[in-house]
Amino acid sequence: MSSTVLSQPSYTDSKSRLFWQGTVAMLPLSVAVLPWGLLAGSFAIDAGLTPFESQSLSMILFAGSAQLVATGMIKAGAGLMTMLITTLFITSRHFLYSVSMRSKISPLPTRWRLALGFLLTDELFALCGQQSDKQFNRWYALGAGLSFYLVWNLATLVGIVAGSYIPALNELGLEFAVAATFIAIVVPNIQSLPVVVSVLVALLLSVGLTVMHVDGSLMIASIGAMVAGYATERLQGGKA
Repeated sequence: MSSTVLSQPSYTDSKSRLFWQGTVAMLPLSVAVLPWGLLAGSFAIDAGLTPFESQSLSMILFAGSAQLVATGMIKAGAGLMTMLITTLFITSRHFLYSVSMRSKISPLPTRWRLALGFLLTDELFALCGQQSDKQFNRWYALGAGLSFYLVWNLATLVGIVAGSYIPALNELGLEFAVAATFIAIVVPNIQSLPVVVSVLVALLLSVGLTVMHVDGSLMIASIGAMVAGYATERLQGGKA
């Protein structure tokens, strides 16, 4: 898994070859997200959305965790503003991704910035976020991002069809795919002390606060992990 995620494009390759290199590099994560897509599609049907609305969520929103939360809020009858604010918080990490990759993306034409910006997910950032400006290639990123988008929407479609015929499909434990996908993303990138500290703090806070039934435990754990990682990096820099 790690060797695939960390593979780098070569500038000697053609555009089509780079595109397929990105597709192949993303393949393990695309396979890992299949149960998650099935869950998103079936859960949307269970929440009362039409097949068209369910598929549109994946095509337009294209954010697994936000889709599941938004679908649950629709099922619970939450208001539009509440859903928008919640989705904003859940997807706010993508703002950090875009800032981190700004030096790679900003020199590109507008059509490329818009396309790669839309395709920027946790998985694409895990694949291309650690590349240097020289290593980064737009065609490689496009192949990775577009293939993941197509697989996600295909999995959602299968979930929609299955959810229409198989009752309680969303109760079969498919939600573990969410955790499995993020584990596959995080583990290969644990290569420094600040990242180790961030992961440990996030793990301890999320589990501990959930056990104590603290509201917003995931958000608190995320902020705590970022602060801990930043503090560790500053301490390392000070000692250097």
